[in-house]
Amino acid sequence: MKLIKKFIIILYAAIIIIMGIATFIEHSKGTMFASTEIYGSWWFCALWGILTAAAVFFLIISRIRKFGTILLHASFVIILIGALTTHIFSIKGIIHLRKGEMTSQYMATDEKNDMKIQNLPFGIKLDKFDVLYYNGTTAAKDYISNVTVIDGKNRVKGKISMNNVFSYQSYRLYQNSYDDDLHGTYLTINSDPYGIAISYTGYALLFISLIWMLVNPKGTYRKLFKSPLLKKGLLSIILLFVFTPNGINANSLPDVSAVKFGKLDINYNNRICPIQTFAIDFTKKIYGSCSYKGFIAEQVLTGFIFWSNDWNNEPIINIKDIDLRERFGFSQYISLNQLFNKERGGYILGPLVQEYYQGNQDKMHKAVISIDDKVQLIMSLRQGEPLKIFPYMNNNNIIWLGPKDIMPKSMNGKQSMFIKNIFTLLNQSARTSNYKQFNDYISKIKIYQERNGGNSLPSITQIMAELTYNRIPFATILFIVNLTVGFLSLFYSIYQLTRKKQIRLHADNIISLISLGILIFSFLCLTYCEILRWIISGNIPMANGYETMLIMAWFVMLFSLIAYKRFHILITFGFLMSGFFLLVSHIGQMDPQITPIMPVLSSPLLSIHVSIIMMSFALLSLTFICGLMAIILFSINRISNSKYSDIESQLSSLCLLSRLFLYPAVATLGMGIFIGAIWANVSWGQYWSWDPKEVWALITFMFYAVVLHTSSLPKLRKPLYYHAYITIAFLMILMTYFGVNYLLGGMHSYA
Repeated sequence: MKLIKKFIIILYAAIIIIMGIATFIEHSKGTMFASTEIYGSWWFCALWGILTAAAVFFLIISRIRKFGTILLHASFVIILIGALTTHIFSIKGIIHLRKGEMTSQYMATDEKNDMKIQNLPFGIKLDKFDVLYYNGTTAAKDYISNVTVIDGKNRVKGKISMNNVFSYQSYRLYQNSYDDDLHGTYLTINSDPYGIAISYTGYALLFISLIWMLVNPKGTYRKLFKSPLLKKGLLSIILLFVFTPNGINANSLPDVSAVKFGKLDINYNNRICPIQTFAIDFTKKIYGSCSYKGFIAEQVLTGFIFWSNDWNNEPIINIKDIDLRERFGFSQYISLNQLFNKERGGYILGPLVQEYYQGNQDKMHKAVISIDDKVQLIMSLRQGEPLKIFPYMNNNNIIWLGPKDIMPKSMNGKQSMFIKNIFTLLNQSARTSNYKQFNDYISKIKIYQERNGGNSLPSITQIMAELTYNRIPFATILFIVNLTVGFLSLFYSIYQLTRKKQIRLHADNIISLISLGILIFSFLCLTYCEILRWIISGNIPMANGYETMLIMAWFVMLFSLIAYKRFHILITFGFLMSGFFLLVSHIGQMDPQITPIMPVLSSPLLSIHVSIIMMSFALLSLTFICGLMAIILFSINRISNSKYSDIESQLSSLCLLSRLFLYPAVATLGMGIFIGAIWANVSWGQYWSWDPKEVWALITFMFYAVVLHTSSLPKLRKPLYYHAYITIAFLMILMTYFGVNYLLGGMHSYA
């Protein structure tokens, strides 16, 4: 029995390690190499098969009769059988169709990864291919292939688009890509009637068993709620924050006129939004903040438009790289004119930019490219290129034009003259300080937009939501508040736990209530932020890394507030983890811009998949804080050499609290992973592609699942061992969320 258990543990650990290493091999040698030489190899399949057989044998000889345990493990066996069936018997390939042409063949890869032509039992013809765009932009909303299947005398019309599969007999067709001339399409063809049926059966049993694990009245999880330790509780506290400005010499519009200009609409990032949004992004990109020395973003933007000579002398370009500063003798902030020197050959960064594109991509050259991007942004603004603020109906499509664009031949002379001359008039009014006239011209542009923008214009609600969202830096304020209160609360909690008299003082209650009030206020502010982003984009805000960080912080605060009544210490955890996630969203490379959602992401399954995964990560982050606090308490007790009698009780209480989060976290992680697999199968015909993010999510699931096996692994019943393991396990989440994005890439690196 012990020998089998050790064998299973070694094999389980080996598979986790192999999968982790394989993601790095894939990064260096390519997806095809990893797929064939590791994930699709006979020995890797054999490892899974042996592990499955050994686990089933162990369950049988252990005489386990618990329905939930048997069902859960049976679901994994069925999923693995489904995966093996798919691997052996499924058919998959690519069909290339040109408009009006028919084919009965597809291209598939053989065992040697060579492309091979295969025959279909029917023909397929492309009737038409269309790209559907978001109103008034060139951002693709969907790709649609209209086809006809020809099977003898039988003709079947079909429509294939992203997240819309067309099925015929046992074959399923998915939209893959298209030709540049829009007269051809690439479709993925897939036939896997047995593997999918078996896998989906396994998924269904998995969902049932995971839910049963949480609701079973005789199960381990429900028994945790009967622990006497639940009757004990703990606590938390308060806040602060800062600001500064000063003046400049360059000319600028007065606040009122700048704000009025900022309320005009613009086609920015393939989305119609207020110019204010573009102005904030412009100022952030070149300066690093949404304002400059007391001037709002709209004043900075219009300063470069109407007084470019003045603003070219302003030290507004942020040079972050110290080596670059030392090489050229720059301070942290320089003006545009400092980058142009006739005696040094004109644009002084030019040679380094050239070196970068010739292959020298070290840290300093990357910093040069970052500065060059800022320079190009300013130069393009001087040419009026980004200012696409004039809508025009062209061939039943609304396009947005800038003042320097070539006007369509179908445009009447009056419209053309207005677009070409209005900025000249704005410039004259601004330079002569005739701001009443300037505001009148802005009003005329607004009237023009309302007359010609049609359905491409955002609603009044969306505009108001975006202007409000732009005005309040939610993530910045909330991370300062939450982390500050979190650390103060943590220190106070440690003081409480280690003080000699374990009596709850009146001050404890006051501090606890103040902390609760601040967390509720912070939660409501973040909820308001999420609602605004939802209104602005029209989609649930979960489509990129920035938004998932916000939603993770939201879930952490939600769970902390729900469980506060029983565990006052959760206020501390809620502040710290939500503050951490908000800090990451603030300082990381994640882009807070709101952009049109990619066609493949336009699926309700995306929202379910991401929200459940984020819910799981939020809960697991709370188990991490429990573990960290337990280790800190234990270390303080050891360093002080005090015979603190209650330390075991405190560690046990934190262990119980952690386990209350752990079970629903593992359940939601399992559900989220396999909902993602179903979404992938619906979208592109492959429910598991061994993408690095998928692999690390599976590793995380397997790593945390170990802690649920306390009957087989009795050491994990001891609080200190449990806390140490759960703290280390959090590294899996960090790798899954951040490591994959920044080190490995893959299909999921857009999040």
